[in-house]
Amino acid sequence: MSALTFSHVAISCKDPLASERFYSKYFGFKRARVIPLGEDQIVFIKTGDVYLELFKATKQAPAPPVGADGPQYPGWRHIAFMVDNVDAKLTEMGDDAKITLGPMNFDSFIPGWRTVWVADPDGNIVEISQGYVDQENPPQI
Repeated sequence: MSALTFSHVAISCKDPLASERFYSKYFGFKRARVIPLGEDQIVFIKTGDVYLELFKATKQAPAPPVGADGPQYPGWRHIAFMVDNVDAKLTEMGDDAKITLGPMNFDSFIPGWRTVWVADPDGNIVEISQGYVDQENPPQI
């Protein structure tokens, strides 16, 4: 098998600049590349080795925005970021933290695991967690 590296998540945005500001301000993303497309552009932003590719949406959403931790039908449910302290991140975000679910504690699974879900400027669900750790010996498929 050839080497595999995760590349990016592409997001269609009503206002790509608003989305870029949101992910830059609260999750440390910075511009990595801008590709002009006539009157529009594609913007790649990154933090560490994680990229988001932001497109200008050209159509209306076919369904109303979802809440909670994301859609329950097949598709991407949400993207997630780890932080040191969920409550501190929510305080930092202030009114921009459009909470859709939580915060919730998952101590029965992992002591110290705490999560909240928020909506980005387009209503996409973003999970913010603290304390998650991998299982030592997960069951194999």
